[in-house]
Amino acid sequence: MSILKVEDVSHGFGARKILENASFRLLKGEHVGLVGANGEGKSTFLNIITGKLAPDEGKVEWCSRITTGYLDQHTVLTRGKTIREALREAFSHMFELERDMLDIYDRMGEASKKELEAMMEDVGEIQSTLEHSGFYVIDSKIEEVANGLGLGDIGLDRDVGDLSGGQRSKVLLTKLLLQSPMILILDEPTNFLDENHIYWLKNYLKNYENSFILVSHDIPFLNEVVNVIYHVENSILTRYSGNYDQFEQMYNLKKLQNQQAYEKQQKEIERLEDFIARNKARVATTNMAKSRQKKLDKMDIIEKTREKVKPVFRFKDARAPGRFIFQADSLVIGYDEPLTGSLNIAMERGQKIAIKGVNGLGKSTLLKTLLGIQKPVAGNIKMDEYLFTGYFEQESERANNNTAMEEIWKEYPGLSNAEVRGALAKCGLTNEHITSQMMVLSGGENAKVRLCKLMLKEVNWLVLDEPTNHLDSDAKEELKRALKEFKGSIVLVSHEPEFYEDWVTDIWNVEDWTTKVV
Repeated sequence: MSILKVEDVSHGFGARKILENASFRLLKGEHVGLVGANGEGKSTFLNIITGKLAPDEGKVEWCSRITTGYLDQHTVLTRGKTIREALREAFSHMFELERDMLDIYDRMGEASKKELEAMMEDVGEIQSTLEHSGFYVIDSKIEEVANGLGLGDIGLDRDVGDLSGGQRSKVLLTKLLLQSPMILILDEPTNFLDENHIYWLKNYLKNYENSFILVSHDIPFLNEVVNVIYHVENSILTRYSGNYDQFEQMYNLKKLQNQQAYEKQQKEIERLEDFIARNKARVATTNMAKSRQKKLDKMDIIEKTREKVKPVFRFKDARAPGRFIFQADSLVIGYDEPLTGSLNIAMERGQKIAIKGVNGLGKSTLLKTLLGIQKPVAGNIKMDEYLFTGYFEQESERANNNTAMEEIWKEYPGLSNAEVRGALAKCGLTNEHITSQMMVLSGGENAKVRLCKLMLKEVNWLVLDEPTNHLDSDAKEELKRALKEFKGSIVLVSHEPEFYEDWVTDIWNVEDWTTKVV
């Protein structure tokens, strides 16, 4: 039975076509991975099925009495509530039932015998519903899921208004899982999770009894949890059975078959056109030429597979710095309170260091402290005087009205129109992307513009905070290659060991430094 049916949905932004005659069905218990290159329309599709965006054409039909849960990173969490209180809101419908039950108990003293019988029946039904839904073990259920996603490390009695963006996203994801809706809709849920919590979420989703739709560029994660793939490419949505690896095999085979059929048809068209051109003027063969023309006119023309523009990343080398990039003496990082003990760490020229560890322990804070954006709680840092630094922040400003071109010009006003367009095109961005505002670009397109800014600058030290969060697999592989080839030094924060393990020289784990209990 289809619990969600999408028929002939089309949508675009201005002249840019995002989806065309897209059809989709979700069956009970299906675990769907929605995949495609950056900017192909995955988030647009999710916004359409959740009703946040009206399609230009087509219809979306949900099965009646369905419950859905959508991981929306921009949901507001009210300051003044603890994490525990925010999570208990996942069971608000049960608390309402309990209030109804207590209200019935209050009215029983004044009820007639007939009314009392009806009330007892109501109370029995509510009691049964609450027991079946696990209402009386809510707190242990909250602790189980919260600990699985790392909220226990932060402390469930902490005010949600004091949380970082990543911690806030964890609260929203935990609340969503606790609601246990009939359909989960998850857009990049692993972006703010570390390895341990990604592993926990992977096992949770593998065993999830209900359906879900998942957008993720984490291929190993996708492979483990989905059994259906929907691929969006060139505005077309196509369904494949199996996990991501199986989809890739079928997709590549389909592409090969299409290419072979295209080449065969082009030869046939060339042969027919040649015959027509040579024989249409001759009386003896004019009918044969007309017959070939009719055959040509009726032919369903096979379109050549349009290859996606693949990015080419390359970082410009600046002059070499001294032996030490930085030397930290008795360094303590943090904001209102210390996040680490006293650190004596140093980085030498040529080192490529990955920083890993549980979220909330100071990975991003360490980068900002080294860059002078954030003051240390104690200690000092000696930086080399010949550093030319390139910094990639984890998240960009959302309300950015600049077009991609204007964003580059703002930092490099001396570049010509052709030079800016060329630089952005190398990063895999089309003319449509280049002239779009940063705020309407997808997360991956936005990241490519910010990487473009880094690549126009001569650097000898790259400081990268989760650069792969929104990148598709092609862009991720290309970034990996470019970082391997970069002759300078790198400090990288990443939750994807498969991205960095085979090229970094050192791995630092902030869990070894933290003052918190991990």
